[in-house]
Amino acid sequence: MSFRVHTFSLDEIESAWQKSQVLVEALPYIRRFTGKVVVIKYGGNAITDASSGVDESLRSFAKDIVLMHSVGIMPIVVHGGGPQIGDYLKRLGKSSEFVDGLRVTDAETLEIARMVLVGKVNPEIVTAINSLASIAVGLSGSDAGLILASPHSNEHGFVGKVDLVNPAILEKLLSQGLVPVVATIGVDAKGQAYNINADSVAGAVAGAIEAEKLIFLTNVEGIRMAADDPSTLIRQIDAEGLRALIDDGVVSGGMIPKVLSCLDAIENGAKSAHIVNGTRDHALLVEIFTDKGIGTMIRSSFRDATVKEVG
Repeated sequence: MSFRVHTFSLDEIESAWQKSQVLVEALPYIRRFTGKVVVIKYGGNAITDASSGVDESLRSFAKDIVLMHSVGIMPIVVHGGGPQIGDYLKRLGKSSEFVDGLRVTDAETLEIARMVLVGKVNPEIVTAINSLASIAVGLSGSDAGLILASPHSNEHGFVGKVDLVNPAILEKLLSQGLVPVVATIGVDAKGQAYNINADSVAGAVAGAIEAEKLIFLTNVEGIRMAADDPSTLIRQIDAEGLRALIDDGVVSGGMIPKVLSCLDAIENGAKSAHIVNGTRDHALLVEIFTDKGIGTMIRSSFRDATVKEVG
């Protein structure tokens, strides 16, 4: 009689044990967040040109979304596309002008933004998710009256601000077991389109649908007391403390729109908001399913928290 024997090395056994520990740590969070909505803002910096194939960071992000969905969490993805819009404008010989961090948008730039966000970036994210599980549906704020917008200011042109989010189409898609992927184009009452800052849209969507979490995937670890000192990362903070940091100038520059969107979401019904370094593999899973997380978590107050959650 012949037979084969397969043995495991100590390293393999250790690896299996560590994986089991991860699952044990994740279990309470899976139970807590099953059936809950999580809004994820996914920046355009994480997506490469389609001609080079699906970027590994996008593939990693797609795996996180599919895993979240498979354990009963209901993700909504809101994405930007600023770098891609800027790239297309350069190819067409059109320069970009920014006022207060927002791209001045004339009629031609608006059409390019719509083409890039709705016709390029959105399908890339949807395709990456659907290559793993057929659950993602792309849409924009102009679909089914999702985002009602108005001009941000006269000097910004067709840059919009969110006046109202009607979550009916999102709720319908979620009820059918689908993952909405939202491009941030909104329209006004007359049907005029506007390009809207994705941070603002994510915050407004999270508040309107009363999400359990709003998670910003950025290229920094979170909010720091000293911008150039990683050791000063703030793990958790309440809304009052966050406003104080803004007033004191601790939060500044490009972090301000994200922080204001976090506050807007919390004030309008979201349970918590998180700012996380999305360039790290599986950042979403680490933030949601582990005790320590990797970023900054913001809540209206931590006094009433019943489950240990840290950003």
